[in-house]
Amino acid sequence: MIVEKPRSSTAHPNGQAWETIRDAFLGSWDARGALESRTALVDRIVTTTYETLLGPVSGQGVAVLAVGGFGRRELFPFSDVDLLLLVESQPSRELRPALSAYQQRLWDSGLRLSHSVRTVGECTELHDSNIELNISLLDQRFLIGSRPLYEKLLARLPKFVQGERQALRRHLCRLVRGRHAKHHDTIYHLEPNIKEAPGGLRDLHLLLWLDKLHTGEVEAPYGYLEMEPARRFLYPLRCWLHYRAGRDDNLLSFDAQEEIIERPLLPLERPEQWMREYFRHVRAVHSAAARALDTVESQGSSLLAGFRDWRSRLSNADFTVSRERIFFRASQQLENDPEVALRLFQFVARHNLRLAPDTHRRIGQYLPGLVEYFSRGRSPLWPALREMLGLPYASLALRAMHETGVLHAVFPEWRLIDCCVVRDFHHRYTVDEHSLLAVETLEQLKTVREGPRLRFAQLLAEIEDPAPLRFALLFHDIGKGTEEPSHVAGSLVAADRATERIRMPESNREMVRFLIDRHLDLSAAMSGRDLDDPATAAFLAERLGTLERLKHLALLTYADISAVNPTAMSPWRLEQLWRVYLVAYRELTRELETERIEVAPGSPEMEGFLKGLPTRYLRTHTPSEIEAHLELDRRRREIGIAVDIRKQDGVYQLTVLCKDRLFLFASLAGSLSSFGMNILKAEAFTNQQGTILDTFAFSDPARTLELNPTELDRLHQTIERVSLGRVAVKELLKNRPWPETPGKRSRIEPAVSFDNEASATATLVELVAQDRPGLLYDMASAFSEAGCNIEVVLVDTEAHRAIDVFYVTHGSGKLDPSQMDSLRERLRLACLP
Repeated sequence: MIVEKPRSSTAHPNGQAWETIRDAFLGSWDARGALESRTALVDRIVTTTYETLLGPVSGQGVAVLAVGGFGRRELFPFSDVDLLLLVESQPSRELRPALSAYQQRLWDSGLRLSHSVRTVGECTELHDSNIELNISLLDQRFLIGSRPLYEKLLARLPKFVQGERQALRRHLCRLVRGRHAKHHDTIYHLEPNIKEAPGGLRDLHLLLWLDKLHTGEVEAPYGYLEMEPARRFLYPLRCWLHYRAGRDDNLLSFDAQEEIIERPLLPLERPEQWMREYFRHVRAVHSAAARALDTVESQGSSLLAGFRDWRSRLSNADFTVSRERIFFRASQQLENDPEVALRLFQFVARHNLRLAPDTHRRIGQYLPGLVEYFSRGRSPLWPALREMLGLPYASLALRAMHETGVLHAVFPEWRLIDCCVVRDFHHRYTVDEHSLLAVETLEQLKTVREGPRLRFAQLLAEIEDPAPLRFALLFHDIGKGTEEPSHVAGSLVAADRATERIRMPESNREMVRFLIDRHLDLSAAMSGRDLDDPATAAFLAERLGTLERLKHLALLTYADISAVNPTAMSPWRLEQLWRVYLVAYRELTRELETERIEVAPGSPEMEGFLKGLPTRYLRTHTPSEIEAHLELDRRRREIGIAVDIRKQDGVYQLTVLCKDRLFLFASLAGSLSSFGMNILKAEAFTNQQGTILDTFAFSDPARTLELNPTELDRLHQTIERVSLGRVAVKELLKNRPWPETPGKRSRIEPAVSFDNEASATATLVELVAQDRPGLLYDMASAFSEAGCNIEVVLVDTEAHRAIDVFYVTHGSGKLDPSQMDSLRERLRLACLP
């Protein structure tokens, strides 16, 4: 429910005035009027409070200045009020209490004050650790107090700004680069911060400040005045976000996106359409900001001059390299030879250089001609594209093509996903950004020298021609911008059109089609198949066909998952992907080996422990693991239960041995959930003696066990008591905090499916539901109530969506159709919130 009013606004003396401004904005969506009205109101509060408290005692030794957004008369509904109290010298003992009372009264008036007390000298010296103070003075405005003191500042400030102009610009660029890095240097976040993220309001301010620091003949060389459409879009949006939250909230969340489409700013039918317009506005801002940063940073210190002179030797007949930027040699090159555009991006991919702003401008001017030229398809483009995609910095070239519009010219299909939003709460970025990030991720493997990712880096080194793989990554999700029921089908159609137009050879087209068509297979096997079941290996081998395809698909899957969000490729998923690769690899090469299961005769004790366990237990556990389980069984025989918890490769492993009983597996799952653990995989075995051997792999997202060692002991004790039936799991789950739920239009309806072909011995049951505490416990309880035996559980979570796969049996075999029908509704009810 939206509360579009300030919190406790009427509690302040000026509450009615705040509400009047709010109501006027919500009635008209006139952001400029709202900002000016709030600025005028705050001006009045600041000046009248000064006259009451500070003026009588200041002795004309204080001037009050509005700086920053307040100085620009851009006071958003809940933004800070930036004040500078300019003093002749450090405040006297008599003045300090008055300054304190003045500030307190302003707070009591409902202002969020951000103030500083400075002398003229302090205002006209460079503050390396507080450059924001220097920048805020670019927007200073006199309010009240000592006019002569303010005149002193005005007399010295221009000279200071002129003298320190280069330093101020350099510091400003450093701050912006740091801010952009916090947002992964992309505008394409599905839930963006409209102020701080690249392309947001801070980048607009960057252009304004750089224009003010410019002393040339051009009035606004960095393009601030050209950003009026973006200002008209972003200013009312920020006002609305503030009023909606009742605070300084600049996050355009999924819920806010669902609500904004009903407002007059830009009424559209779906949030995805609205966000596409948002991204197009901020992209214009970000492009201007990027060009401004490049221009300023290219005018750096002479220390880089020698290196830049050396790099300038890379210049050739088509391009000149100057200050680390690429220029066209001649002004008419694009008109005379449109394919020079492709050679330009080959040059980028080969030398890791960026385009100069002038080069961007020239491409923009001739872009319609490039669109027309490449649409004809008169000459094969694949040789040039293949060379570019095979070079070390291909991702940089693709980004440059995207930013200049040349990617759209060469591939009109790319427009389908330009700024395309798919709201699945797992992806962080738009579809086009995700695709480019996937190419970058693959490229970064070349720098890996150690760790688990080295295996994939070595796999990439075995790929003779990476161009088809990178092309497939570029097109693998393009179908998400179509109306096709399956985005894979849409991607295949788009890729077929593109590969035919650029005249890609059939052998390369076959690989591209395969990779796009099967790009979900390995990730689905990771979360939805028992990797130790021979049926899984056979299924993968049949789908893949050759080792070459397997290698390409493993790398595409690695890049695809890694580009979903910064934490998507967790150590667990990385290990699971490698396991999938090995399972398929061994099946595809098994004719080179003799398949066999070696079981040592062992002692009578070992034989007694193993008797009755499924043969898959021997395949899935090493001799040392089996010996460790036997040792646990000895402990179990002495005290009735054995529990072992240990951490390995960043994942915790829980092993429990005790006498079987109804709902035991569900209870163990509930116990882990009650501690906030995320279950990644679980297995359940029972031997002929009626002893269960249940194993769980789980992660600790809040690092509870690591940061609180006593919690590990408490978890151990809880597992023992639950296993023996001495604790009710439902009581434990009552204390588990519930995560934030997705937007009201994005709730996930439970889905249950059965597959009797995936395994030779069990029925595969897949459940997709909205994640919540205790979900696995409720699912497992439903199976137990139906008399089913759970053999294996595979657990995966994508944002708010849980995707759990159970291998179950009933009696000694698979489920029959009637059992599936009765179980389906039971499971659906168990998945409900």
